[in-house]
Amino acid sequence: MAVPSISGVLTREQVRATGAAIRDMQEGSGALPWFPGGKTDPWDHVESAMALSASGFVAAARAAYEWSARTQRDDGSWPLEFRSGRVVDPGVDSNFCAYIAVGVWHHYLITDDEAFLLSMWPCVRAALDRVLLFQRVDGAFRWAADYRTGAMFDDALITGNASIYSALCCGLRIADEVGADAGSWADALGRLAGAFAVSDEVFVAPGEHSMDWYYPVLGGPVRGDAGRALLRAQWDRFVVPGLGARCVGHRPWVTGAETSELAMACEAVGDVSRAAELVASIQHLRDPDGSYWTGLVFADGKRWPVERSCWTSAAVILAADAISRATPGGGIFAELDRIAVPALEP
Repeated sequence: MAVPSISGVLTREQVRATGAAIRDMQEGSGALPWFPGGKTDPWDHVESAMALSASGFVAAARAAYEWSARTQRDDGSWPLEFRSGRVVDPGVDSNFCAYIAVGVWHHYLITDDEAFLLSMWPCVRAALDRVLLFQRVDGAFRWAADYRTGAMFDDALITGNASIYSALCCGLRIADEVGADAGSWADALGRLAGAFAVSDEVFVAPGEHSMDWYYPVLGGPVRGDAGRALLRAQWDRFVVPGLGARCVGHRPWVTGAETSELAMACEAVGDVSRAAELVASIQHLRDPDGSYWTGLVFADGKRWPVERSCWTSAAVILAADAISRATPGGGIFAELDRIAVPALEP
């Protein structure tokens, strides 16, 4: 199986070592925690599973998706946080529920395993049907709900909505592949696209986090010239040349995951060389075992937090695959805009 690489930055052997570091953090249940003994959340768990698929650890990736299917609640959602198999926070996050569709489609692209896709279809269907309950009349998705009472928090966050956009795109592709009707998802995607067309009116104002800047490009709703312009607009605010991208605009702190996701956003709008430069800039976070430290406070040269997070290593692998297109899943984000988004009613 092909393994990603970036010429002059990462060899296939190095990417494989990073995948092995993720696999070694996996719990016996299949869960992929932030780090050994740490929390597991359903979104970062899926991102880490995607990196396992991309780096050739297909069995470990499948075990991760089986964990997702087993821990899904009857209403299609997952708790916000597990720790060593125990539910710590039962809350519901719409984006966390949706992301399983991205992971399942990605794994299928890489493996061409129809049995896997069919086995995960009920999980994906239940998850996205649950997510649709969060959509507001303006097309944006509420961000969370109290699991015990069902009360929803009305705010719509731009990063979460961009990620839900990618999940609906992937969910529609899965439905098409298994021959299922997903008309309600297509309608929801069209309404969400409409919300992004007037984003200043419907989403909570972007904060200091770089994710609020680049995620509309990475998730798919803003592409082409508009996507390139969006990335240019705040490049100097968030990118520290030679060190990576800041997680928070006003802090002297670069992080590997945000830098890698920004690299994927650049690749999605055709700026492959800049994407490779971004991944190269965070190799100071690489540990000899292939894992990656979460971030660096460059004002004092200290790694913080002092952890090698599973999802940081995962983001690096996914960025390498996006840049190299080594696997059939490498183009998953760049190709999101190939989904035909339904036009809104006049």
